[in-house]
Amino acid sequence: MSASAPLRVLVCGTNFGRFYAEAVRRRPGYTLAGILSRGSQASREYADSLGVPFHTDAGDLPDDVDAACVAVSSSISGGQGTDLARALMDRGIHVLQEHPVHLTELTDNLKHARRRGVQYRLNTHYPHVAPIRSFIEAARRLVARQRPLFLDAATPIHLMHPLVDILGQAMGTLRPWRFADPAPLPTDIGPQPFRSLHGVFAGAPLTLRVHHQLDPSDRDNHALHWHRIALGTEGGVLTLADTHGPVLWSPRLHIGRDADRRFVLDGPGTGRLGLGSTAVVGSTGSFRTVFSDLWPEAIGSALDALRDAVMQGGDALRAGQYDLAVCRIWTDLAARLGPPEIVRPATPRPLAVSDVFPAQEWSWHLRPEPAPPLGARAVTGGGSAGVPARPAPETASARPPDAAAYSPSAEFFDLVAAVHTATASAPAVAALLANADLGTGPVVDIGAGTGLLTEAVARARPDAEIIACEPSVGMRAVLTSRVFSDEDLRTRVTVTADAAPDLDLPDRISVVLLCGVLGHLDAEGRARLWRRVTRRLAPGGLVIVELMQFEEPTTLPETRLATATAGRHRYEWSFGGAPDEAEDGVMRLHSTWRVYRDGAPQAEREVHASYRWEPFGLKDVVAESGMSARTLPTRPGAPPLAVLTPAPDTSDPAAGPHVPRARTAPDGPGTPGAPASPRTTPLLSSSTDG
Repeated sequence: MSASAPLRVLVCGTNFGRFYAEAVRRRPGYTLAGILSRGSQASREYADSLGVPFHTDAGDLPDDVDAACVAVSSSISGGQGTDLARALMDRGIHVLQEHPVHLTELTDNLKHARRRGVQYRLNTHYPHVAPIRSFIEAARRLVARQRPLFLDAATPIHLMHPLVDILGQAMGTLRPWRFADPAPLPTDIGPQPFRSLHGVFAGAPLTLRVHHQLDPSDRDNHALHWHRIALGTEGGVLTLADTHGPVLWSPRLHIGRDADRRFVLDGPGTGRLGLGSTAVVGSTGSFRTVFSDLWPEAIGSALDALRDAVMQGGDALRAGQYDLAVCRIWTDLAARLGPPEIVRPATPRPLAVSDVFPAQEWSWHLRPEPAPPLGARAVTGGGSAGVPARPAPETASARPPDAAAYSPSAEFFDLVAAVHTATASAPAVAALLANADLGTGPVVDIGAGTGLLTEAVARARPDAEIIACEPSVGMRAVLTSRVFSDEDLRTRVTVTADAAPDLDLPDRISVVLLCGVLGHLDAEGRARLWRRVTRRLAPGGLVIVELMQFEEPTTLPETRLATATAGRHRYEWSFGGAPDEAEDGVMRLHSTWRVYRDGAPQAEREVHASYRWEPFGLKDVVAESGMSARTLPTRPGAPPLAVLTPAPDTSDPAAGPHVPRARTAPDGPGTPGAPASPRTTPLLSSSTDG
């Protein structure tokens, strides 16, 4: 097959296989070729609902199937998944098989793939889940800087195989490893759900706790918890709180002492006392979003790895050596632990956070220090969420912006913004616009900043005309340079110096981008902007809004959020904020960039910015705009991203927005009332030097 042709994928199994089918349907580059199952009515109806062929025998498949996802239990779980995988490979079909698979079977499968000249991959699934991927990437940055001092991990027995893979990827290696037998259980003290053992993994001391009970008929529903991992160095502890997030960074507590052995709490050398005691990275969405977003996205990542292997060719057995080592470690651990205790407990009663924390406490608990606004693009221009916003005028709608005041920080903007745009806002916006009608008018990027999202839209839609509005001279200089350096962008992107809300708009607009912009306007300015946008928005037009991750004024202690290096310079970005003492419902946000040279302890240059921000949530945007809203799936932990469309009952837009019932999508990222915002740290940022 050619690199440009979609991979035609067969999904085998309709239990966990439904997540595979959803991943194939959503992800560019793949076509769902059919469903293979034993033939139940439910499976037939599922295939019918997807509009794809249904099969019951691998021998009867058409010849145009390129790859298969085998989400059928292998022999270790009492199923025929491995036999099916080999039958498919006999047909010349590449196979992605869901874990677990016995070590002997995995070895034989890889050898079989070599003989048949196809690719075979075992999918342990969880290392591809976004919060775990975030943990793995941060861990790799951490161990590159400091020697690991300990690993502390916990898992249910049926997810121990993926845990070994997670640890291997996080540490960058599996070797050396060795384990002691688990500690004997005390007698006469009642049931003990956990077994513990010690060992060495990737050369670091490991403590492993395993929930060693299993309901064979319902494994997932009776695990007391899923993966939990802590990796410690002299600089702090990186923690995966749960399989589905969040990730925590806890800097090492160290306080200097004076000659009398008293703590030194202020003055020179106490800058580290300003570090947050624990930073929370990534939101913890509902279980519904785990199933609707996180798992299909993770499977899509595993599919990409199989596709890459297909495109590159090569020896499947040679490529599978890491997987064999992971399986070998898992087998060793399972043998030391012995068979799990078989349990068949009653249905548990999950509790909500409000059951554990009284109402006046749990909201504080979730948001003790709400995240710095990692989504602000100033009304006078800006970038994408996850980056420092630029200052805005005290009353944005009352007077023209002093654009020169926003230029000093322009030189730093892309150091943080580029990675966020590439991993969060750009993929979500590109997916939304893939099939949008852009023939009714241009895309207008209000507050285009340095043009990162502008460029992403242009790449996603080569037919789009784009107007990028950016009044800040410094930001606009980068934006213009980006446009002029690309012949395609020069033909389609018009750069203007306009500022909201009174920017010059064309008569008809197909899409409006308002990413990190609205909070810089006061209520009057936002109302005027909505009136002007809704008048010009073409039928079927879209407004894309990215918000900050808190909805009311909050104190944000100044925190270092990112570092990056270039040549001999190290750049640090710190952020903080507090409620405005002079204006209710408003915050003053403060951003500082420090530039260090050749590892010097003192910065040779500092750039400060301070600006006004009105915090609010998606429900407020819906009320002010008079439009319907639905959240867009994006990277866990990224600021809320939503698309607005004219509400069916919208009155004459010339009359201005009204306040309809909020039509926000339930349970999605950024849903009003969702838990508080993530916080970013150097180790978990886009920084190149941690």
